[in-house]
Amino acid sequence: MNIAVCVKRIPKTAEADIFIEKDGRDIKKDNLVFHLNDWDGYAVREAVRLKEEYGGGTVTVLTIGPEESKEVLTRCLAMGADKAVKIEEPSAQDNRLVAKILAQAVKDQPFDLILTGVQAEDDGCGQVGPGLAQMLGLPHATIVNRIEIAGDRVKVKRELEGGIEEVVDLKLPAVLTIQTGINEPKYVSLAAILEAEDKEMEEFLLEKMGIALDQPLDATIDQVFFPQVGKMAEILKGNPEEVVMQLTEILKKKKGS
Repeated sequence: MNIAVCVKRIPKTAEADIFIEKDGRDIKKDNLVFHLNDWDGYAVREAVRLKEEYGGGTVTVLTIGPEESKEVLTRCLAMGADKAVKIEEPSAQDNRLVAKILAQAVKDQPFDLILTGVQAEDDGCGQVGPGLAQMLGLPHATIVNRIEIAGDRVKVKRELEGGIEEVVDLKLPAVLTIQTGINEPKYVSLAAILEAEDKEMEEFLLEKMGIALDQPLDATIDQVFFPQVGKMAEILKGNPEEVVMQLTEILKKKKGS
């Protein structure tokens, strides 16, 4: 089974001081630490598991990004991927252009499955996987948390709202977007990372792929800003009866205002 996994290098922002660029269209990333997008990490591990369970093949990871993106690809190789492809980064990009570039990179390759994470931690759009499937003319399923292969078909479970799951049966090849929790994360040792540096890594140039560096975009970011800080929460104190009375009075006031 040959599997392609599309991954992204993103900045860690959860515990960092974030500042916005002067033009207001992005955050400053100079002093931020970058890592493999969490959803994509689960996709890589799932691809390796499927390869091992269903009789070999190869796992190829692809990313669009600068030279530093090779660090993320090396980590993916250390996780068990066999090949890696770094694609030149365009001067500007949106989700449709990302999907177009990835589609161009994999369209002539004999992949049985193409996996992406459900979404990226930095933008949360979740559009690349479905867009990629549409451009390739392949069936797809999103928010997948279980995969079973049977011949030329794949049966997946996908998350819906309210804890409901849906079972979908697709003909291979197919595109799946992977949810966190589909498998157990594994520690990647330094020895595995050093060994991964010797694995195959290709570089694709956009011009040779037939894609212009200055492609027009369908969507651009107009402004990035911090959420407005609202009022502090009010803690109601007392026994249950007293709390109910206080809450009732608050609701009455809100209704009348």
